[in-house]
Amino acid sequence: MNKPELLAPAGTFEKAKIAFIYGADAVYCGTSNHSLRTRTAMDFEDLKRTVELAHSLSKRVHVALNIYARDDEYEGVIEEVKELAQIGIDGFIVADPGIVDVVREYAPNIDLHISTQANTVSAHTCKFWAKQGAKRIILARELSKDEIKHIVDNKPEGLEIEMFAHGAICYSYSGRCYMSDYMAGRSANHGDCAQPCRWSYNLYAEEKNNPGQYMPVDFDEKGIYIFSSKDMCLMPEIPTIFDIGVDSLKIEGRLKTEYYVATIVNAYRHAIDDYAKDPSNWSMDKYMKEVEKAKTRALTEFYFKEKYNPDTQDLEGKQINPDYEFGGIVVDAKEELVLVEIRNKLSIGDKLEVMIPGSLESTTYTIDKLYDAETNEEIDTVNPGIKEQKVKMKFPFEVKEGYIIRRVK
Repeated sequence: MNKPELLAPAGTFEKAKIAFIYGADAVYCGTSNHSLRTRTAMDFEDLKRTVELAHSLSKRVHVALNIYARDDEYEGVIEEVKELAQIGIDGFIVADPGIVDVVREYAPNIDLHISTQANTVSAHTCKFWAKQGAKRIILARELSKDEIKHIVDNKPEGLEIEMFAHGAICYSYSGRCYMSDYMAGRSANHGDCAQPCRWSYNLYAEEKNNPGQYMPVDFDEKGIYIFSSKDMCLMPEIPTIFDIGVDSLKIEGRLKTEYYVATIVNAYRHAIDDYAKDPSNWSMDKYMKEVEKAKTRALTEFYFKEKYNPDTQDLEGKQINPDYEFGGIVVDAKEELVLVEIRNKLSIGDKLEVMIPGSLESTTYTIDKLYDAETNEEIDTVNPGIKEQKVKMKFPFEVKEGYIIRRVK
């Protein structure tokens, strides 16, 4: 049985730590200049810290340089490749053939991963990239399970296959979108997507016999989210994914919170491990219950089961998860009074769930006392402000730095 790697998003060093705490085998991240999520990029000091942490845990760090670069950008690309190679990253995620050449020339000992932005949808294309030195192919998200299986069965020997299992889906094919550049002057293919596909739109139709007279197309007061996709969730397909034999399962979400990363990584970690141990008794229910505690859009299996599944659009633009929200992160647990960085309002009487790494079951706790983070004086409530807001509290069980707390609403 081929047990796939669990690959998690790491928009910051803190998110990388959380991903590792909750079970990721590897993380992927990017720099501020040449990845497709420049607004969540790490500086080189944080990248170095991430690599050092990962390697101390026998885990891996993959870095995205997956923009499509113009000629005046290559000097910077070359310098960045050299610097990343020096800090010892484990893989470059690349889409542009020109950047592929740069990686092969200046970092020949670092694994080359071909980004989903390269739109790989066939075993023939996998063979091409293998000849260019690729170690891994990240498949386009628009493939069905049968197509993925065919690619895995016919790929060159030793070539790894990575696929997306969970997260946001771009409205355009494999994320190669011009909409943001056209509407907001922010290029998606240079890492600055404004996500206009998530915006609410009001539609009007012109009656052809009355030019200039517009009638509204039916929508409610919120408008309509005609371009917005549901989020991918292949948790129910874990048995099929094992049978297919891919090497890595990828969670999308470098823009997501630490809470989201912890929740989704934890759920998939247990689902993968439990299926590997006892496939005959595996059921998706308890893992899906955990997934649904994260703040997410409506969920879809996209095209995995059937080509061109019509149930992929999220026309209402709603986020499901009415019962839970991000409470905070334990930042210092050395003393009896535990220091927590809060992300939503907390008050005496609130019910919390503390996510314990290595367990799918959270430990519950009702707040009976709160203490000011600086004076240790008792307070009734604490609100997040513009700056990081912290509070102290006592827990009737052991907690550690990096533990995620969610509030039961």
